[in-house]
Amino acid sequence: MKDSAFRAVDQKGNSALHLAAMLGDHKPWLIPGAALQMQWEIKWYEFVKKSMPVHFFARYNKDNKTPRDIFTETHKNLLQKGGDWLTNTSESCSVVAALIATVAFAASTTVPGGVKSENGKPIFENHPAFEAFAISSLIALCFSVTAVVMFLSILTSRYEEKDFGKDLPRKLLLGLTSLFVSIASVLVSFCAGHFFNLKDKLKDAAFPVYTVTCLPVTLFAMAQFPLYIDLAWALFKKVPQRSDRAIAL
Repeated sequence: MKDSAFRAVDQKGNSALHLAAMLGDHKPWLIPGAALQMQWEIKWYEFVKKSMPVHFFARYNKDNKTPRDIFTETHKNLLQKGGDWLTNTSESCSVVAALIATVAFAASTTVPGGVKSENGKPIFENHPAFEAFAISSLIALCFSVTAVVMFLSILTSRYEEKDFGKDLPRKLLLGLTSLFVSIASVLVSFCAGHFFNLKDKLKDAAFPVYTVTCLPVTLFAMAQFPLYIDLAWALFKKVPQRSDRAIAL
């Protein structure tokens, strides 16, 4: 039954691959956003293609169109919308990542409390807060630069159909992950560096303030968490999960 379905053609000369290449009004994949929708469309097309005999790949229907011709024609608008969304998202995130990289670089080259005149070593060497400051500032710098590179690579992409399959979603996922880590690290670096400026009696009272300082990162992560999960799910799942509900892009 399966082989006969993949080898059959309809009255218009369309094979199963022709039909898989079409983008109809009904969206069987319950996925938000044009970019992720485009990724699922590519996955579905490739899934059907792997099930087809090779000689069906370049088969023409009665309109003299191959499956690839139909896919390109019907997904043109979706491709444009996905590219626009990725461009806007990458531009916004790259600005934030660049600002964090600037702050992290300044923090990583600053030694809290200064250095000892006799040997040039930090005065607060081996202090837990100093170690937290040094490590977190370095992590923030590395991950913020990584995020900038990932978002810039998305902006310079040609946004071809094949790029939406794995390349662009992978870069976006890596960029967002690096951005989250860099934001959290730069806040830890700030709190650790600020800790040295407090008197002993104020240090215990500062911890609740530091906790509140981390609240923006938590809210930002919670707001972007659904997008992050959708990206990870779409990237690692091979075949789209069908839904009976339709969504409007």
